[in-house]
Amino acid sequence: MTNVNLTASPRSEFGKGASRRIRRGGQIPAVLYGTDTTLMHVTLPEHELNLALRKPRVVLNIAFDGQTFLTKPRDIQRDPVRQNLEHLDLLVISKQEAALRSDYADAVAQVRQAAEEAGLDFSMVMQSWEESVAHGELPLDAVGHAVADAKEKAIEQATAAAAAGVTEDAAAAAGALAAVTPTEPAATAE
Repeated sequence: MTNVNLTASPRSEFGKGASRRIRRGGQIPAVLYGTDTTLMHVTLPEHELNLALRKPRVVLNIAFDGQTFLTKPRDIQRDPVRQNLEHLDLLVISKQEAALRSDYADAVAQVRQAAEEAGLDFSMVMQSWEESVAHGELPLDAVGHAVADAKEKAIEQATAAAAAGVTEDAAAAAGALAAVTPTEPAATAE
């Protein structure tokens, strides 16, 4: 599932030193904001947050101050060298947007599975799927079309590669033949 439940703690200390102390304690400083929501400074558990952020189109259900907020990551700040989480901005979203994100993530998982079953490259199938979705097709409906389109593209690429290979082989053979066949010197007039 793409919905992950996390419990947030309030944060009252700010600044570089406070953020380092929070991270040393296994928490990540974060900010929750959105329409009709006041800005909230919180901390989230680092390990669970790292696992959640690996999922595509994740929806974080943040329990804080007796309420549950549906959020999506807006800005993820990481250490440039170690790639450790340093700070997270979370945008509060509606239930409808959360459902759309969940459908999208489910469709991506189905695209991956369909590509593996068909023996096709995932990136090629994913590209075809994204094109179908961009043209207005529903994410879950576009999975079947994406596999068929990717198969057609794979066949076209294989045919083009084979034709290019034949042309290259013919040119190589002609070059080898020219190198082996001695040329007679032109007759000189005496």
